[in-house]
Amino acid sequence: MLEDKLLLLKVKRGSADALRRIYEKYKDDLLALAVALSYDRAIAEDVLHDVFVSFAEYAEKLQLRTSLKSYLSSCVANHVRNLNRANALRTAQLSRAEAVSSDCDGPDRLATSAELSRRIDQAMEQVPYEQREVIVLHLQGGMRFKAIAQSQGVSINTIQSRYRYGLDKLRMLLNGTVEK
Repeated sequence: MLEDKLLLLKVKRGSADALRRIYEKYKDDLLALAVALSYDRAIAEDVLHDVFVSFAEYAEKLQLRTSLKSYLSSCVANHVRNLNRANALRTAQLSRAEAVSSDCDGPDRLATSAELSRRIDQAMEQVPYEQREVIVLHLQGGMRFKAIAQSQGVSINTIQSRYRYGLDKLRMLLNGTVEK
């Protein structure tokens, strides 16, 4: 957190190296978040680059009230949401989404892991976008409910409800096929 504040201060003073360091630090997490929300790697990469261009452009005016990672995660989610609203984003089939790598020991465990990931991805695709977004921001983006609520301009109770309903929908869709 202290490193992020120092990097942000340097970016505000025009340091390209600090901007590059922030990009390098968060690009993988933010790209994974964008892919999870858009189901299209090409669109996710465009979103990531657009967010960083805007970040660089407006950094000197930025007043962070949360962590830099949370701020950037919210920007990614907002950008994907805006694309959805403008009907510029056509939902890609999950088969086009890139597989998540695994640290499995052998081919049998890798196949089992791939099958479970496929089932979860298919179930996530059926969860309403608002609920899926909260689940992904919280579990994958590491954002707290309060930060998600602030970024979306809704109450924390609404965010908690979306999270709970989304998890319930996932449980119903998976129907015990994925064990805890």
